[in-house]
Amino acid sequence: MQTDKITPFQFLVLVIFFTIGSSVLYIPSTLTTAVKQDAWIAAIIGNLLGLLVVWFFTTISLWFPKLTYTEVNEKIFGKLIGKLISILFVLMAFLYASALIAQSSIFLITQMYPETPITFINLLMVLIVILAVRLGIQTIARSAEIFLFFFLLLFMILVVSISPQIQFANLEPFFQAHITSILNSSFKVTAVSSINAIVLFMIFPSFVSDIKKCRKNFYIGTLIGGAVIITITMLCIFVLGSNTTAHQVYPSYTLAKVINVGDFITRIEGLMTLLWTLALFFKVTLYFYTGVLALSKLLNIKEYRVLTFPAGAIILVFSIIIFPNILYQYKFDEEIAIAITFVIGLIFPLLATIVFQLRKKKLKKDPDYAKSN
Repeated sequence: MQTDKITPFQFLVLVIFFTIGSSVLYIPSTLTTAVKQDAWIAAIIGNLLGLLVVWFFTTISLWFPKLTYTEVNEKIFGKLIGKLISILFVLMAFLYASALIAQSSIFLITQMYPETPITFINLLMVLIVILAVRLGIQTIARSAEIFLFFFLLLFMILVVSISPQIQFANLEPFFQAHITSILNSSFKVTAVSSINAIVLFMIFPSFVSDIKKCRKNFYIGTLIGGAVIITITMLCIFVLGSNTTAHQVYPSYTLAKVINVGDFITRIEGLMTLLWTLALFFKVTLYFYTGVLALSKLLNIKEYRVLTFPAGAIILVFSIIIFPNILYQYKFDEEIAIAITFVIGLIFPLLATIVFQLRKKKLKKDPDYAKSN
């Protein structure tokens, strides 16, 4: 049993921030490139598929509610195979943390601080994330509670400010893209927002105070986060048009630039930067926290904090070497990341389900097994 527990509302907030992550910045461009003005449809389908993924993940995690994801792997697959799968899980968490850090630094350099060395920005971000993780999951969750209010306030200001420029005609005609293209685009949304949320099963259910409420909040958080992504995607199409959105690297940032309320409130792209920074910070922190925690379980180290600085050095090096510029970042997101997510986030859980069913009689006798199943 874990001593650090977070409340159902705190878990809800973490799920919201994780679901949104960096998606508000680049998902509109990714979707409109593939399916033009039908991007909003792909975003909605992707969010609904995410609910199915959450159901699947929570079902598996509740077989052994007192254990973390890495410990469940060892229970189901045995120590050797379970540890091998968990090692890949740790590598994924670190790799995705470094990818988001690189993504943020590339954005800041290209849009705001062109003269600043990328290494300096990466180092600063890594140090902030390390500090947050060393303070523990309860502190991370409490700070997320506070920042959620500011996030929603900024989001509402953005929506209200841009609403006078909405052109509903930009959304027409509907369903022009082939259904295969829409579904492929939907899977990308699901992968980024929900399948990658497998890392949260280092927290749920063993680190939460009320498992039943937290499971419900997992669904709610996925819906709220998805609603933000859908809204930003639709606003980009409404205001910029699908063609302009598709040709922008950061369309939501461009969206904020065109805000003009009575020639008085203009170019408030700083709002978009704050929105994105808040969501991205918590997603990176959760990736790093779950990765370090999983590594400490693998190495049988009781205090995970001793691994934060070595692990931080790893993601710093990854962020500089693997993602030196936006072209490498784009190739990783479009080709490599999807494959990693598919294998670790879907294939391994499906294998765990099959093996569990085959070993069910034996595993039911395990003292950590939930008798209510």
